Amino acid sequence: MTHICRICGGAVQQFLDLGRQPLSKAFLKPAEAGRETSFDLTVGICASCTMVQQLGEVSRDLVFGPRYPYRSSGSPVMRKHFERLAQRFLNHELAGAGRFVVEIGSNDGIFLKTISEGAVAHLGVDPCPRAAEIAEDKGVEVLVDFFEEDTATQIRATHGPADVIYSANTLSHLPYLPSALRGVDALLSERGVFVVEDRYLGDIVAHTRFDQIYDEHFYLFTVRSVQAAAALHGFELVDAKRLPVHGGSIRYTLARPGVRPQNINVGEFLAQERAQGLGDPATMPAFAERVQRARDELRTLLRELHDSGKLVVGYGATSKSATVTTYCGIGPDLVPYVIDGSPVKHGRLTPGSHIPIRSPKAFSDPYPDYALLFAWDHADEIMAKEREFRKGGGRWILYVPEVRIV
Repeated sequence: MTHICRICGGAVQQFLDLGRQPLSKAFLKPAEAGRETSFDLTVGICASCTMVQQLGEVSRDLVFGPRYPYRSSGSPVMRKHFERLAQRFLNHELAGAGRFVVEIGSNDGIFLKTISEGAVAHLGVDPCPRAAEIAEDKGVEVLVDFFEEDTATQIRATHGPADVIYSANTLSHLPYLPSALRGVDALLSERGVFVVEDRYLGDIVAHTRFDQIYDEHFYLFTVRSVQAAAALHGFELVDAKRLPVHGGSIRYTLARPGVRPQNINVGEFLAQERAQGLGDPATMPAFAERVQRARDELRTLLRELHDSGKLVVGYGATSKSATVTTYCGIGPDLVPYVIDGSPVKHGRLTPGSHIPIRSPKAFSDPYPDYALLFAWDHADEIMAKEREFRKGGGRWILYVPEVRIV
């Protein structure tokens, strides 16, 4: 079957099939088990613009509806990240009178809170009513809607052009990305900047981080694919900067052609990506083979530990964990419960695999023999917090970039 690229209309070649998957944030009450939505999670790469994308689409209302649970403010690391960036904008792009900034996917307002405290006109656009309420309680102005061309046109008519449009880990969530980019074109001022942060395919491939692929992450960006998508909609990629958050991300800065000089970083990234083969469809099947090997090795390890009478529990009921447990066939028989710090998840079940979620107090009552670390992007923080587990002989199981015990 031929798939058509949603960005440029080119041919998309499938390279990875992660099977039937649940909605990654659908943490179930026990009575809801067996009544959840699932979908085929297959991924391909465009032979023309090189954009990696999912081949099917889950309704955006299902993924980002009223029950959407993620809150950006829950992570101290991300709070500091957004506060620093907001202050940088206030000191540069948003300095002076009459400035206006729009955030795509403003969530609970952690970025725009700092902007509002700086007395700069702003607007968050987010489809989740509850997240918007939390943001509004912080003094943030929010439009409850999805960001697309019509939305952007209405915002410009009401508020005028935006000097900065910002998207943090949300642009890749939009299957209708061309409409969103047309919206940016309609809303952004002539000398404004569009700043996008998102997970980086180069890190996902290099470190076999297959769990970064789930329902929300419809696209997986590279510098080359972002540059191609930007050019198709009248923008130039003028900067690309590595970020340590979310297991490896890049901050892309887009502007209208000729408005800003292109940073040398862009060319360096493009050269690195050519060397890594990121734009080559032949590279991706090798990644898929490593993913399958990781699945088989993790499943075998957990089965061996179970059969030898060892207790293995999960740590971190993350969105990523839904991909791992479902694809690898990990259920309560191998991992009887998962520890998570979010109280709203306690007493619920993980999506698809239906593993009970417990509070951190359960981790030491008593300590297990092994802990399978789903929240690997916070490994240093978690392992430092759980020193007593290691002192008592406990071991951590990691599965990226390969399956291993530490």
